[in-house]
Amino acid sequence: MTHLTEDARGVYVIAVTPFLPDGSLDLDSTDRMVDFYLKAGATGLTVLGMMGEAPKLTVEESRLVVRRILARVAGQVPVVVGVSSPGFAQMQTLSAMVMDDGAAGVMIAPPSSLKTDDQIVGYYHQAADFIGETPFVLQDFPLVTGVHMPVTVIKRIVDELPTCVCLKHEDWPGLEKISALRAEGTLSRRISILCGNGGMFLPEEMARGADGAMTGFGYPEMMIDVVRHHEAGNPDRGQDIFDAYLPLARYEQQPGAGLAVRKYVLAKRG
Repeated sequence: MTHLTEDARGVYVIAVTPFLPDGSLDLDSTDRMVDFYLKAGATGLTVLGMMGEAPKLTVEESRLVVRRILARVAGQVPVVVGVSSPGFAQMQTLSAMVMDDGAAGVMIAPPSSLKTDDQIVGYYHQAADFIGETPFVLQDFPLVTGVHMPVTVIKRIVDELPTCVCLKHEDWPGLEKISALRAEGTLSRRISILCGNGGMFLPEEMARGADGAMTGFGYPEMMIDVVRHHEAGNPDRGQDIFDAYLPLARYEQQPGAGLAVRKYVLAKRG
């Protein structure tokens, strides 16, 4: 599998993790889920993200899920794997495993213990040292992590760490941040910006210079169509499609219940 690069664009769907009633992995449903995302037109998949319930899995289960998904994808699209963990040793082990199995890159969120700009930058320097040449996605999701990354901090990470190839932008509200990062001279190189929050602001994010989405939704084809029409120079059509799905997208963003809603919709869709 080709490694993730700064040119990543489109929709990298955050995959859910299907479970059986006893809490074990539902691998047959995992296969159907991958087929569904690919048929919808996903550019890539991201697994073991926050909405993928990664903390519920052991390292062995995490690898089993990743291997199953990679085997089902069979190289059709790149797969990014979330490797955020309390310690660098586990991050290093999981990163090495998934990259050996064919993943395109990993995603790293900052731990909530980071309080200053220097601590955030230092943490990513350490993470990059542990995962070596593996390309990584910088996850900026302050509503969940409690870690706020201003543009100056993202700039330092991007400028100092060449293996940081993508920003998962999930600040809310965060449109000004995208504009600032895309302003000429802010970053020493252009990286991919893929946005989260269930696609709730995707038309506006695309207009600010985002390259697409890295998030989930019960109808991922909505996000795929919004990005496709925007890149084709027809953002109004993308906006119309977005508006048609907005009630469900908003309903799915309920704190606590949102993931259950998404899984229920996906199950109803087969």
